[in-house]
Amino acid sequence: MTVGKQIAVVGAVVVRDGRVLAARRGPAMSLPGTWEFPGGKIEPGEGPEQALVREMREELLCTVEIGAHVATTTHAYDFGTVTLTTFLARVVAGEPQPTEHSAVRWLSVDELGSVEWAPADLPAVERLRRILRT
Repeated sequence: MTVGKQIAVVGAVVVRDGRVLAARRGPAMSLPGTWEFPGGKIEPGEGPEQALVREMREELLCTVEIGAHVATTTHAYDFGTVTLTTFLARVVAGEPQPTEHSAVRWLSVDELGSVEWAPADLPAVERLRRILRT
């Protein structure tokens, strides 16, 4: 079931030394306090990978190289239906620093369940658990 506005977003699954980058949504964002893979909305004329590189530069002040597709999920929220496409990513310049998020953390595979993920991110979290445990 889709609800209201359709919103296409991308998320970066940044893995470094066996740890995964997670970002906590800030108080001015929808779903404040929940954790997500950082990223954002795809703008008109952008491809998903282009959008993700731009969003990471804008929101976390770092440059990423985009890798393989992880998951695409659709979740109906009260504000609209979000289709989230996540990709593996690697930081190639800068260190992630939150500008809109209230925090960022590097989580081990065992710590992935220790934070409250935004519902649209959960399928990618589960897939990542399986990938990192193999």
